[in-house]
Amino acid sequence: MTNWVTRHAALDRTTFTVNHFLMSHTVFPFSLCLSGLILGLSLTGAARAATHAVLVGVSDYQVLEADLRGPANDVGLVAETLLARGVAADHIRLLAAPDARAPQGVTVHAAPTRAAILSELGRMAQLAGPGDTVFFYYSGHGAQAPDLNGDEAGGYDEILLPTDASGWKGAIGRVENAIVDDELAPLMQAILDRGAQVVAVLDACHSATGFRALGRGVARYVSPAQLGLPDTPGTPGITPAEGAATHLAEPLHGDFVFLYSSQSDQRSFEYPLGDASDPANWYGDFTRALMGVLAQESSLSWAQALQAASDRMARSGPAAQTPDGEGTLMQAAVFGQARPARRYGFAAGTLAAGLLAGLNEGAEVAVFDSLLAEAPVARATLHHLTPDSAAMQSADMLPPKGYAALLRPGLPAPVRLAVPVRADAADGHDYAAILTGLAAMDAPEGVTLNAPDYDMLPYLVDGTLALTARDGVLDADGPGTSPRLVQGEDLAAFLDRAARVTRLRAALALAEGGGGLAFAMPGAGLKQDLAWLRGTSEGDACADPQTDPTPITAPITAGHCDQIWLTLSNGSSTARDVTVLYVDRAFHITPIWPAPGLSNRIAFGEAQEVGMLIQNPSQRRGAEEIIVLSVPARDGAPRTVLTALADPETARDLTSGDALSGWLGAALTPDESSRNFSFSGAIPALEITRHRISLHGGT
Repeated sequence: MTNWVTRHAALDRTTFTVNHFLMSHTVFPFSLCLSGLILGLSLTGAARAATHAVLVGVSDYQVLEADLRGPANDVGLVAETLLARGVAADHIRLLAAPDARAPQGVTVHAAPTRAAILSELGRMAQLAGPGDTVFFYYSGHGAQAPDLNGDEAGGYDEILLPTDASGWKGAIGRVENAIVDDELAPLMQAILDRGAQVVAVLDACHSATGFRALGRGVARYVSPAQLGLPDTPGTPGITPAEGAATHLAEPLHGDFVFLYSSQSDQRSFEYPLGDASDPANWYGDFTRALMGVLAQESSLSWAQALQAASDRMARSGPAAQTPDGEGTLMQAAVFGQARPARRYGFAAGTLAAGLLAGLNEGAEVAVFDSLLAEAPVARATLHHLTPDSAAMQSADMLPPKGYAALLRPGLPAPVRLAVPVRADAADGHDYAAILTGLAAMDAPEGVTLNAPDYDMLPYLVDGTLALTARDGVLDADGPGTSPRLVQGEDLAAFLDRAARVTRLRAALALAEGGGGLAFAMPGAGLKQDLAWLRGTSEGDACADPQTDPTPITAPITAGHCDQIWLTLSNGSSTARDVTVLYVDRAFHITPIWPAPGLSNRIAFGEAQEVGMLIQNPSQRRGAEEIIVLSVPARDGAPRTVLTALADPETARDLTSGDALSGWLGAALTPDESSRNFSFSGAIPALEITRHRISLHGGT
């Protein structure tokens, strides 16, 4: 990595260099960052092996004031996905409220009580045989309770809260009717002992983390105070088992994978798709993302499925919720075969697909009178979307029924900014100037202020204004890590940059894979390897590194003067046009590659190396992001270069380009004239990879 040249004007804290070379160079191995929410399901065994599923959705709590809206919908979505991948309807048992979402052929078996859940898992241990798979899914609240047998290193058990769970009962030394992880383990092992595989998906969280969250999403967590838990395991009446401090739980033995919706120190959220007042529109964020992946892709491992789901959750920016996974089947193939919908059925002007399929308001579809017809008979735009439907409007005569295929998504909706929230009323700071500035400020172009349903939540904290995403999690990566208005900075300029980054992420999410739920598996077209070099400094300047590069995987942790190198290798049979952008913690978008005047086309067998020098002398912490955009090159067509997305003025020029460039340019230009721009042709597949960088405060 010699002869590199930094471009200090390119980024406030990050400068870049580019060096071209062929594929014969030394390549650092790239491994997927695993994340997840499943316990290992594969149908690669005997042809007659069966899959049995127990799906638990706890939305309504009989005692606790902790009702959720998503779980009753989640179980139906999971059941639909299992059916689509070949699981028999009579092998799926739903434990949920009577009005829970359930696909045709699957009925709600019982309420999700403690007894019903344990009974079903016990039945699975009797029913499953060698080569079978047992799929266990739980959507609902989780919590922590004092550990009584000493098998937890932290002193607390993780618990699931069925519909009949209540509070802490000192007489029995536990949360009444909760299910402790110690109880689940032997039930899972009993299934494994019969030679079956176990897959478990847990869309709940257990951690009493210190961050503040006031977002429009709902966390699936019940606090110790709500459960009336004692402060410590040493509280009178709690007697750990003899020798409890000297052992931990025994690991499971067999073929399994456990997937969790978030890390142990994070919350898991559910969000509405569409009208938040309608309970039928709420879904667990990870469940929705994972089921979307499994519905679209047949040939992938669980590790790949979880990575793809995690990437989908991060489309709107670095997420406060990062899935996790473990087990012996992480690299095993996903069960069954997906049947991705390339065309959606419609009747009487209503499309049988909506927000869950990745469609959005204003999307344009081609209309066919039969499933196999080659030529469309009309075009239509989609409006009034629900999770499962959309109204079709067209200037042409639509047939009474038929099929529709997505041509291109609708443009992103205006960015919505919530009413500011004061994090701590007693923090001693005066926020009058900020509030006055907000009241007097005209909304930036393409931004709706004081929106009840929002994309960004402003916090008044530490004497300034901080912004969070829709989850409302302030400083998820530690104190000061949420983007903040810097003293002396123009408030309107800060909010305008934030809105622009939000629009960019929304536009890329809509365009990814050509629109809808389509996506490209990481590394499918463009292999990406990351390497890190520890930085050194000479006074205020960064010096040449004194260490060799170390291969790394995202998420990346970096400090002042560190170098990050990204190697882009094209192993596909098609040349690819590649653009690399950088989004920093202060919402600046910077084009990294290609440099002006250089080609961004990477042919088969070629590779490109891009270097980044992290400059963070102020030692601020926060999350930043490398975004890699890759488009298959077209023979005889001009190169697709998307560096203009970084600048609001040059983005307008994209509207006169090809279908993808024109759509992205219009999506980032919120004025009415560009939003009415007329496109021709469908949007080609856009492959996007996001590499998160966490800036630490040390040197």
